[in-house]
Amino acid sequence: MGQIKNVTLTVPGESFTNADIAGNAAIATSKLAQRTNAKHVVPVESYRTWDARATLIPSSAANDDLGLVTGTFGTDFPTLETGDLKAAGSTSRKVGFSFVLPPNFDAGETVSVQVRAGMQTTVADAAATVDVECYASDSDGAVGSDLCTTAAQSANSLTLANLDFAITSTSLNPGDVLDVVVTFLVNDAATGTAVAGVIPEIRLLIDTRG
Repeated sequence: MGQIKNVTLTVPGESFTNADIAGNAAIATSKLAQRTNAKHVVPVESYRTWDARATLIPSSAANDDLGLVTGTFGTDFPTLETGDLKAAGSTSRKVGFSFVLPPNFDAGETVSVQVRAGMQTTVADAAATVDVECYASDSDGAVGSDLCTTAAQSANSLTLANLDFAITSTSLNPGDVLDVVVTFLVNDAATGTAVAGVIPEIRLLIDTRG
């Protein structure tokens, strides 16, 4: 019987099941479907004092540090808070953390830092903003320039919102370490009820494969 050569068949992807693929198929990662903006939540245990990484952040905000407020177990989840800054003028409070890009990060593809933030009790009479700085380690104890390309965003609302900060990722690869600092600035001159910023969660949104 003769052979038919140079024939290309297009088979619908749904035609294959897990059982049809050999355990040693060694499919290249680049051929796997991309998961766009896969969410990776920063664990609360990763939060550190931004300019003294050997030090845990305080349980109550102080000086230029955000506080990690535990609340009541079974009722509350730990949150980052600025503390009451009514009539305190322009005050910045920060937190730092490191994040390792996972092995299935799609090299050079989208990376962003998403901060869920807002105000408690009362909004600031002037402004309340969140800003992100992000640097990549060169593996020799140094970093390059700030990779965050998004300016500070308003968080001056009692309705919490997701604030997305784009990261220049063209040179990033799986295993790269990012050094991140998040700043919550509150500017208030009133003397009424409490004016406090809150961050319930920080996530990295990353394009991955597999």
